[in-house]
Amino acid sequence: MRVLCAFPEAMSSSSSCPPSCLALVALFLALLLHLSLSFQAGDRRTLPVDRAAGLKEKTLILLDVSTKNPVRTVNENFLSLQLDPSIIHDGWLDFLSSKRLVTLARGLSPAFLRFGGKRTDFLQFQNLRNPAKSRGGPGPDYYLKNYEDDIVRSDVALDKQKGCKIAQHPDIMLELQREKAAQMHLVLLKEQFSNTYSNLILTARSLDKLYNFADCSGLHLIFALNALRRNPNNSWNSSSALSLLKYSASKKYNISWELGNEPNNYRSMHGRAVNGSQLGKDYIQLKRLLQPIRIYSRASLYGPNIGRPRKNVIALLDGFMKVAGSTVDAVTWQHCYIDGRVVKVMDFLKTRLLDTLSDQIRKIQKVVNTYTPGKKIWLEGVVTTSAGGTNNLSDSYAAGFLWLNTLGMLANQGIDVVIRHSFFDHGYNHLVDQNFNPLPDYWLSLLYKRLIGPKVLAVHVAGLQRKPRPGRVIRDKLRIYAHCTNHHNHNYVRGSITLFIINLHRSRKKIKLAGTLRDKLVHQYLLQPYGQEGLKSKSVQLNGQPLMMVDDGTLPELKPRPLRAGRTLVIPPVTMGFYVVKNVNALACRYR
Repeated sequence: MRVLCAFPEAMSSSSSCPPSCLALVALFLALLLHLSLSFQAGDRRTLPVDRAAGLKEKTLILLDVSTKNPVRTVNENFLSLQLDPSIIHDGWLDFLSSKRLVTLARGLSPAFLRFGGKRTDFLQFQNLRNPAKSRGGPGPDYYLKNYEDDIVRSDVALDKQKGCKIAQHPDIMLELQREKAAQMHLVLLKEQFSNTYSNLILTARSLDKLYNFADCSGLHLIFALNALRRNPNNSWNSSSALSLLKYSASKKYNISWELGNEPNNYRSMHGRAVNGSQLGKDYIQLKRLLQPIRIYSRASLYGPNIGRPRKNVIALLDGFMKVAGSTVDAVTWQHCYIDGRVVKVMDFLKTRLLDTLSDQIRKIQKVVNTYTPGKKIWLEGVVTTSAGGTNNLSDSYAAGFLWLNTLGMLANQGIDVVIRHSFFDHGYNHLVDQNFNPLPDYWLSLLYKRLIGPKVLAVHVAGLQRKPRPGRVIRDKLRIYAHCTNHHNHNYVRGSITLFIINLHRSRKKIKLAGTLRDKLVHQYLLQPYGQEGLKSKSVQLNGQPLMMVDDGTLPELKPRPLRAGRTLVIPPVTMGFYVVKNVNALACRYR
């Protein structure tokens, strides 16, 4: 429709324009005046032409948690630790009595301490008290192996509460040990890449040091015995194991047991395969060895500690469960996420990688539930990167995304215990480095231990839904898990809930607590990288304050940042954190 009278120039006089036209002109002029005044006043609101483009940034995520009943309850020792037998090879076993190491390990108690790894099946026990003195004249290695007798005898202190030995090692001794360990690291890597391992001797004295460390730290020791000692008929030769059992029993050491490590790899390591059925018989044989020994008659037995559940590994597990499924107290397997030789920092942020574990869990559960429904399942020896890890990656802040997501996913899917490889040893997958400094994953584990209880709660989220596309799997970059707050943490009353959140987005996310969580006080523990290295940083900050051990060798206080009731949680990009929602009075969390 053409409206000629809309412009004043088109009018010859007011009399030539009808009243309706004058009304339109007045309306048009009023609209122009309004727009002009709005612009001058600073109102620059854009028209909602492309609403979808801005929707992602403005989306407010609503979060609620089911508080009546837990969906899962995991072991009190859910997050546990591993030490690799390579610490015998490189000499670090002799330094487990270090006050600093014991303090760091105590921070993660209660937990299991598994002594096992690739070299488990090359470990031989010898009941010799002090073989180092028979090796000849003194030298650096002599002093390192005999530090109690030669250097630090005066520094060995008795912990009055635990009755265990704790040493303060001289700096010169630690420097000598680091030089030796650096040389041995190359030897250990060569063995790992060639898949050929030399035998290791565990003496009675070394076992004493190992048990002393576990006992002082509040950890329960699980010892993996050598399963590759075989008789001509391929049955297990238990002579060395029996000697170790008798010695441990004479010392009244409280130990649980395993047999072997990744038996699916025996053919490539030893040239002799052991099928699942035979391995099951070996476990029954071990059980019979334990029963006559009074202190171990009821000792726990775990296995078979298989590798990634590929087709041949599943077949081995199936054969094992048929024979010995009822013999073990928990079924165990291992997982490694990435090849450490080709890993990049952005690999740790890939949601596809984070989700690889879920399918493996289902495969293991299917076999276990076929033979022993309800049997506990443990993930032992989980590592982010293989081949000993990668410097400045496996030991960096970035690796924490995989580790924290692993903890959340395993608990949600009913895995009873996860054992981290390794607390301290060679390589870069450990929680503590060779200067006895805690790495980012240690601080993450410490926060988890302090704040997270064994009861898992269901999370309900609105505002994250995306429409599925054919052939495409939706993988969330914002991951939210909920547990009852650890009832041993006396800073929070029972009934409180702890959320831990991973934000892999490059933008911040806003979360509004709803339902039972609405208008509750929240304590924030936000963990971010500290320093110029960013995601590759080996240092972290908690709520903006750098985390490090106190000068007197104790752990720092983990101080939260209180958020006012009803405040929206703002999760910074590419970060992770814990959020304690106080005084929820959750029924699921009020009782143990």
